[in-house]
Amino acid sequence: MMHCGCGARVSCGAIAFVASLILGIVAAFLRLSGALVIGTAFFWVALGVAVVYLGILLLTSAFLQGAGPRGCSVCGTIPLVLAGILGTALTSALLLAFTFVATSVLGAVLTGAFIFFIALILTAVACLIQCIAGCNGE
Repeated sequence: MMHCGCGARVSCGAIAFVASLILGIVAAFLRLSGALVIGTAFFWVALGVAVVYLGILLLTSAFLQGAGPRGCSVCGTIPLVLAGILGTALTSALLLAFTFVATSVLGAVLTGAFIFFIALILTAVACLIQCIAGCNGE
């Protein structure tokens, strides 16, 4: 299996997942301590970004049909992008629907999940771009 990471021993998707997870955990702790407050407009924007990325991913997958340049498989990265998109849409909808106290544990968990998913979109799309560009260790 080729890794879309310019010769890296660890796949770009694994690095994207771990980096997003760290950001989500940090955000949850900051929300629990009351240091992080995210406004309603940010959740609406994130929901819009998720919908736009879903359309872009549909077009990308339709054109590439699983194979990027020089044999780099985009099929390993697309599930990460989809998880980020769907997770962002779900958590932003939940955070828009319900109001949580700044130091609420459930609010902190949902905020951490939200930040994890939005970061996963960005980092996984970066991996997808790297793969589409043909940077697969050759």
